[in-house]
Amino acid sequence: MRSWPALLLAPLIALADLSIIYALVTPACMRQDRIGLHTVALCSLAIVLVLTLLALQAWRDESAQVEGNATVAAANAQRGVTRADGVAAIDRQRFVALVAVLVGAFSVLVCSALWLPIWLLSPCY
Repeated sequence: MRSWPALLLAPLIALADLSIIYALVTPACMRQDRIGLHTVALCSLAIVLVLTLLALQAWRDESAQVEGNATVAAANAQRGVTRADGVAAIDRQRFVALVAVLVGAFSVLVCSALWLPIWLLSPCY
């Protein structure tokens, strides 16, 4: 469950970051103050980074559990998966966690790239 927020919420937070910063540019230009823009960018980057780190921890835990189990059947019994899931149930959870880490890392990159113009450009341009 720790990987789903990074998979779903991290891109949405990056998109919300873009929208909120875009909406705050005009007031920031009127006041000649970028504090609000920096605050939104910092908060969104911090949230996305935390979600990505949670997904990374989930991926490491899934990988360690697969390597630590003697048999895949024992791992499936512990997780309560059905027989129809077969031996691929653990690999599927590891894959989702890995994709969540990659999506989260991309969202961190997007939030960082959105913060860069705030540092370099005046809000009135």
